[in-house]
Amino acid sequence: MGFWAFLILGLIAGVIARIVIPGKQPGGFWLTLLLGVLGAMLGGWLGGLIFNVDLMENFWSWSAWLTSVVGAIIVILIVQAIFGRKKA
Repeated sequence: MGFWAFLILGLIAGVIARIVIPGKQPGGFWLTLLLGVLGAMLGGWLGGLIFNVDLMENFWSWSAWLTSVVGAIIVILIVQAIFGRKKA
């Protein structure tokens, strides 16, 4: 997966993760991008360990998108646990 495709995947995964998690999360576009990219990396790594394949090989594969969103959710929950979460 190319650099720009990875950034787009991370941004979309971060936005989806922020929608899925209830409550107000701190940060704007750049934090969403950062957490989404970190989540995509984490999801790709965990997916590779679990399924023993390179899930970040194909931008349009469901497994790459699913593991990226799950990874972004995990990263956002970790950040919220460390820095606290604002109630909506």
